[in-house]
Amino acid sequence: MSLASVKAFLSVHAPDLQVVELETSTATVALAAAAHGVEPGRIAKTLSLRVGDDVILLVTSGDVRLDNQKYKATFRAKPSMLPFDDVEAATGHPVGGVTPIGLARPLRVYCDESLRAYDEVLPAAGAMHAAIRLSPDRLAALSGAQWVDVTRRPEADAAGGPEATPSATA
Repeated sequence: MSLASVKAFLSVHAPDLQVVELETSTATVALAAAAHGVEPGRIAKTLSLRVGDDVILLVTSGDVRLDNQKYKATFRAKPSMLPFDDVEAATGHPVGGVTPIGLARPLRVYCDESLRAYDEVLPAAGAMHAAIRLSPDRLAALSGAQWVDVTRRPEADAAGGPEATPSATA
């Protein structure tokens, strides 16, 4: 599956979009941002999570973290990452190449509001060296995603956000 399934999906549902394949790995947000020459926030990272007995995909901006309180309020469960060895079986994509399209089987997909800060984002495309460039709304439409707000920006921690630790001053 993976890269081939993403290309097959796009050929049917979005023939105007092309997979960008690079020589270098884009398996992490930092690697992908450097390889594509964009800020980390434009990298759309896809998290594979377990909610009860179900596997879901959550697509977020590359520069945010899950907010446990928001996540629990939305999904009525604590965040639980799918074990590394189970990701490819559940999605059809290898870790580092997981994307919410061209999946091995239907999964519930959620896009986090953090993506809407950008006009264009780059989710992986089924391989550790491939991505797609598209708008967040188009990504949500193609993946059948529901919009949620379950993240926080790291600067919220420094500014005294809900999980921040106050700093001492001398």
